[in-house]
Amino acid sequence: MSSPVPFRSASDPPALHDRAMDNLRFIRETMERASSFTAVPGWGMVMIGGTAFVAAYLSASKTWFGAWMRIWIIEAIIALGITAITISRKARAANESLVSRPARKFVLSLAPPWLAAALLTMLLFRAKLFAEIPGTWLLLYGTGVVTGGAFSVRVVPVMGLGFMTLGAVALFFPAANDWLMAAGFGGLHLGFGLIIARKYGG
Repeated sequence: MSSPVPFRSASDPPALHDRAMDNLRFIRETMERASSFTAVPGWGMVMIGGTAFVAAYLSASKTWFGAWMRIWIIEAIIALGITAITISRKARAANESLVSRPARKFVLSLAPPWLAAALLTMLLFRAKLFAEIPGTWLLLYGTGVVTGGAFSVRVVPVMGLGFMTLGAVALFFPAANDWLMAAGFGGLHLGFGLIIARKYGG
């Protein structure tokens, strides 16, 4: 007499399939983390957004462009300081190296558009094309965020596209420069910073 065949419930194959899908998802996420710079500081971006709103408020009343630009240059220096401190803290907390290959790719992709923005700013200022400077800043800052964000978490390039859109609008409608600077460096940093802080761990 043949031995009985073990009974298998109809739910066994889907359970095996679910486990396989979970394993594949875990492997994919692990590979993404290994190839991405994930120490983008969400709370640091929130702070930068706050200081940018202050800069926008102070600069809006300036009738001399030199004073307007000085305020935003000081804001850029403050933002760089906040970024350096908060990136270092987040990287240490996540045990992520700031000289890893993804980190180097992030910085090297971010830097060229920002360097271009600095050079064009000097050229536009010398030519007294003051109205074009805010749009140039927004557009090239956003370009750097898009290119650098290709090696970071997925939401970063989306933020960069937002900056590029505001920069394009500013170039064609310079009368709205102050509002667009506030919306970009203040609003986009604040909004996307909160998203990154909540979804990607601070």
